[in-house]
Amino acid sequence: MSGLRTGIATVSISGTLEEKIEAISAAGFDGIEIFEQDFIADIRSPKIVGQRIRDAGLDVMLFQPFRDFEGLPGPMRAKAFDRAERKFDVMQQLDCDLILMCSSCHPAALGGIDRAADDFAELGERAAARGLRIGYEALAWGRHVSDHRDAWEIVRRADHPNVGLVLDSFHTLARGIDPDTIRRIPGDKVFFVQLADAPAIDMDLLYWSRHFRNMPGEGDLPVSAFMQAVMATGYDGPVSLEIFNDQFRGSSPKTIALDGYRAIIALMDDVRSAEPEIATRLPQLPRRVTVRDTAFIEFAAQGEELGKLETLLDTLGFRRAARHKFKAVRLWQQGDIRIVVNAETEGHAGSAWNARGTTVCDIGLGVGSAEDTVTRATALGAKPFTQPRGPGELPIPAIRGLGGSVMHFLDDGDLANVWEVEFEAEDEPASGAGLTRVDHIAQTMTYDEMLSWSLFYTTLFDMQKAPMVDVIDPDGLVRSRAISTPGGSFRITLNGAETHRTLAGSFLAEGFGGSVQHIALATDDIFATAATLRERGFAALEISRNYFEDLAARFDITPEMLARMQAENILYDADDTGEFLQLYSRPFAGQLFFEIVERRGAYAGYGAPNAPFRIAAQKRLQRPKGMPAF
Repeated sequence: MSGLRTGIATVSISGTLEEKIEAISAAGFDGIEIFEQDFIADIRSPKIVGQRIRDAGLDVMLFQPFRDFEGLPGPMRAKAFDRAERKFDVMQQLDCDLILMCSSCHPAALGGIDRAADDFAELGERAAARGLRIGYEALAWGRHVSDHRDAWEIVRRADHPNVGLVLDSFHTLARGIDPDTIRRIPGDKVFFVQLADAPAIDMDLLYWSRHFRNMPGEGDLPVSAFMQAVMATGYDGPVSLEIFNDQFRGSSPKTIALDGYRAIIALMDDVRSAEPEIATRLPQLPRRVTVRDTAFIEFAAQGEELGKLETLLDTLGFRRAARHKFKAVRLWQQGDIRIVVNAETEGHAGSAWNARGTTVCDIGLGVGSAEDTVTRATALGAKPFTQPRGPGELPIPAIRGLGGSVMHFLDDGDLANVWEVEFEAEDEPASGAGLTRVDHIAQTMTYDEMLSWSLFYTTLFDMQKAPMVDVIDPDGLVRSRAISTPGGSFRITLNGAETHRTLAGSFLAEGFGGSVQHIALATDDIFATAATLRERGFAALEISRNYFEDLAARFDITPEMLARMQAENILYDADDTGEFLQLYSRPFAGQLFFEIVERRGAYAGYGAPNAPFRIAAQKRLQRPKGMPAF
C-alpha cells in the first residue's frame, strides 16, 4: 500500500526474534520496532541483527523502550545519561536512528516540565552528535507525565530538532483523553505513532495495558478517531503496532502478524474515508463490501455419505434443481437457498473430502462487485484462490477462508449467470417445506482464532460484531460471537472451543479443522415447516420435556403454543424486540447439523440461552467411540 509505511513491535507476537522477523516480513510490513528484551535474548550481535532485518526487507524503525530517564536527581541523573549513551551504541550498530523514551515511573523522579525539558535538550545534543533522534512518550501510568499534552509541552520546551513526540493510542484513549487535542501538535514534531486497541475493561491501567491490548478493530477504543487526529497534524511517518496480549503470546507469530497488517491497513482506509482531505497520501481501497446474500453453500461429499446427505436435503424439502454439465456436482434449491453438493474426487472439493469427509468446502456470497471484493481482501492480506477451470466454467473470483475453505463472490455481471452457464436444469417439481433463505452460518474454531476471524470479516465486509457470549457445554465452555451485516443479509457466528471435550471442540478434532458446523435456514412459519418436514421423514433433535416446562415459567406462552412447540421440538427465545423459534436436525456426517429458525419482530439474536439444551440433546445422540461417523 504505497504512501503508507507500516511497522510492528516485536513484543506484539510470539516466538524468537528470528521467527518474529520472518513473520513480520511475510505479513507485508515495511519495518520493525525492536523491543529491547527480544534483542537481549538473541545471541547475535546488534550489527548482525540489523543486517538480518534489512535482508528480510524491513527497516529498523524504532528501538524501545528506554525507561526512567527524565527528572532524576544528582548521581542518578548522570547514570541515566550513561545508560542512554550505551543504548546509542547499540542503535548505531543496528542502524536505527530513533529510540523511544517513555515517561518516568521511577520513585525518585522529580516533577517539573522545565526540569524534564532541560534533560531532553541535553540528551538531544548527545543524540544529534551521533545522528540519532529521541522520541518521548507519555505512559498512561507515568509518575509525573501521563498525558500526551504534558509530553508535548516537554518536547516543545526542550526545543531541539532531535527530540520529538511518540504518540500511542492506548495511552491516550485508555485515560479517556480527547484525541482531537492531538490536532494542535505540529506534525513534524511527532516522530512516531504506535497503535493498539483494547476491550472496555475497568481495571488497573498498567495491568490492562500489559495483558489485554489487541489489534485496531478488535477492541472498543476509538482508534480511528485517534488516527484521524494524528493525520490532521500533517504527520507523514510510520504507523506501527505495539500490542501486549497474553493470547497473542501463545499464538502463531505468522497469524498474529498478518492480523496486525490487516488491522492497520483497514484502519488507515477508514481514516482516509472519514477525512480524505487530511489523508491524501493514503491510497484508496474499495470500500468495505456490502453482502447482499449467501449465494450458495457447497458441500464436499462422496460415497455412502453423499447419498445420506442428499436424502437429508430431500427430507428438508430441497429439490434437485440442476446438474453440472461436466462435473459430479449437483445443485439443490429451495426458496433463495442453494446447496451445491460436490462429489468430485479432484480439485478443492476432492482435497476437502480427503481431509475431512463430508464438509462445507465453499461459501458463495452475493456482492456488488466481485472484483472489488477480491481487491480489498488481498490488500488486507487474504490469499486469492484459483484452480484449473473446466470447459465452459466461469472465472469466479475467490479467496481462501476459514479452516481451509474457500469463499467465492458473485455479482450482477456475467457471474450471475453461473447457474445457467455451468448447469443443466433438472425437471424435479418444487414442493418445498417453507424454507426461504440462509439465516446464518455457524463456524467453529479454536478460541485463539476468534479474534483473527472476527477481524477478517469486519475489515473485509460491512459487518458489525456483537458482544462475546459464553455457551455452556456439559463438558466445558464455548465462547461465541455473532457478526452481521446491518440488515442481516449475511450473518456468521464464530464459536471458539478451548477443549476437545465440548461439542465444538470434538467437531474440530474429528473434522481436522473443518469450519462450518451448522447452517441455519429461515422460514416464515416454523410450525408449518415442522409439520411438512415431519411428513417428509425429517428426524428432529429431541428436546427434554423439562425444557418446555421451564419455558412456561419464563415466558408468557399460551398452553396451546407450548404444546405445539413440545410436539415439534421447537425451542423459543424472546427479548424486547421480538421472538425467535428454533428447530434442529439430528447430527449427520459426524457432527454437522441444520437449524430451522423463524424470526418475529426485530429479534436479532441467535437463541443463545437455548444453546446448552441443544448441546445436551446432541450429546445424548453421540455415537460410542469406534462406531461409524454417520
